[in-house]
Amino acid sequence: MELAGGCHCGAVRYKVDGAPMHVALCHCTDCRKSSGAPMVSWAMFKADQFALTKGEVTTHNSSGASMRNFCPKCGTGVFFTNAENLPDIIDVQSATFDDPDQLPAQLHIQTAERIGWMAQAHALPEFARFPGGE
Repeated sequence: MELAGGCHCGAVRYKVDGAPMHVALCHCTDCRKSSGAPMVSWAMFKADQFALTKGEVTTHNSSGASMRNFCPKCGTGVFFTNAENLPDIIDVQSATFDDPDQLPAQLHIQTAERIGWMAQAHALPEFARFPGGE
């Protein structure tokens, strides 16, 4: 399986070759703060399965050996590495894939740090677009 993706503005593109080790929804504080979202979806690959195909990323050391790699133009988070805890692993923010439906989430991680109201988020009312819109 070869999949491609990239940042919001298109300056950074990547591809992965092969199936991910897993796809997880992470609720840790570090992911939430870096994304501004209540959780982040990650597809974990061996480093040799991943290649940047366009552009370059900027790297931010978010905590210890945790390196968050993002587009320097639009700020989209693209991938994460941690050589100490996850050697030779690249965690790709799976919503940045061109077709993220190809990699559905399989599990939740770091739920000890989950925002309380996220445990029941699936029970909230849903709207296809904005409430009151067509």
